[in-house]
Amino acid sequence: MEIREFEESDWPQIWPFMEQIIRKGDTFCYDPLQTEVQARDGWVVPPPGHVVVAVEGQRIIGTSNMYPNRPGPGSHVASGNFMVAPEARGRGVGQALGEYLLDWARSRGFAGVQFNAVAASNAAAVRLYERLGFAMIGTVPGAFWHPALGPVGLHVMYHNLGSY
Repeated sequence: MEIREFEESDWPQIWPFMEQIIRKGDTFCYDPLQTEVQARDGWVVPPPGHVVVAVEGQRIIGTSNMYPNRPGPGSHVASGNFMVAPEARGRGVGQALGEYLLDWARSRGFAGVQFNAVAASNAAAVRLYERLGFAMIGTVPGAFWHPALGPVGLHVMYHNLGSY
């Protein structure tokens, strides 16, 4: 598996698995009814953000975006998202994308990486982030509406990069 910078020609391979994930509505705080154009505009962040893909052969099996968490006084903390194609889960793709995001943030001098909204019901993501060194710093009770479970918590998770 190789992780490389996103190219515009990658989108047609990303959208099918991203659409499947978004439409389920059980892991991301994205509108399950959003259009492909809305999804692409939200995912492909402009500089100083960065977007990458995980590639196996010629096939894209995951993607990540990364960017300053907030503008201005909050821009010293990074954030990001990853999506892994369902058929590639459990093979270390999320781990590799997470390590890439942390390296990217570290190399640009960010103080840390903050995930603002990790669904408590997304146990696989929570375990992955904890393996990567993230700590749960708070949970907003019932802030995520899971289609089967109803209201579940949204975790805020943080990884201190030791820059400050």
